[in-house]
Amino acid sequence: MTRNFIWVLPSENLKECARTMVKKRVGSLIVKEGDKLRGILTEKDIIRAVVKKSKEDLGEILAKDVMQRKVVTIKPSADITEALSKMKKKKVRRLPVVESGKVIGMITTNDIIKIDPGLFELIAETVQIRDETEKMKVSGKTRESVRTGICEECGESGILYHDKGLLICEKCYNK
Repeated sequence: MTRNFIWVLPSENLKECARTMVKKRVGSLIVKEGDKLRGILTEKDIIRAVVKKSKEDLGEILAKDVMQRKVVTIKPSADITEALSKMKKKKVRRLPVVESGKVIGMITTNDIIKIDPGLFELIAETVQIRDETEKMKVSGKTRESVRTGICEECGESGILYHDKGLLICEKCYNK
């Protein structure tokens, strides 16, 4: 888990929240008061707010107005398998780590992949991977997705494709 997670107060406006996400290069913010978890704010929440409340200034909308209040959490004693299972079941990519009612960290699918890239296949089930069938029809190329794993060309984890007898990722396939 990440102990130095990025957080904001419920009273923070969305303009500042978005600025913090960009500056810290994160896709979500823990919303807390003191040590108590109040919610979670994701990039999607901000985009929805912009679309739904486009007439309002982002400086007028507060984190507490658009954050997700029902947050799926996990205890620090849980293992990675439990975290992955919970993420898959609840269809989330981030879990605040809570102990005795206090937020002490955050674990994300990216954190888990960094620990063991082989777990990508399990995580891929929780994340929708876009279908590029139409894109391939337009380009005239055909390729068949085989499985997820490690690219035999560059060593990166991802969805693999057959090409000249090798299992390679999309980046290497497109070279």
